[in-house]
Amino acid sequence: MDLSFTRFEADTRVTALPPDLAVLMVGIFVRQAASETAMAQTKLAADHIVEGIFAPAHGAFNLPVAQMFTAWKAE
Repeated sequence: MDLSFTRFEADTRVTALPPDLAVLMVGIFVRQAASETAMAQTKLAADHIVEGIFAPAHGAFNLPVAQMFTAWKAE
């Protein structure tokens, strides 16, 4: 169990991460998502879609709002 997380106390310092780190992490994410392993895993997972309250078949958390935004974008 990792208990080294910072607590929300007033006496702790907030450390700002450099913007280059964010760019680096996005680049890593994109390369990992485009890898052959990720593509193969996606194809395997696509055959085994389980619908539930947190994973609806339509893919939207709130279907009426998603439809409203889609219609608005099409205008």
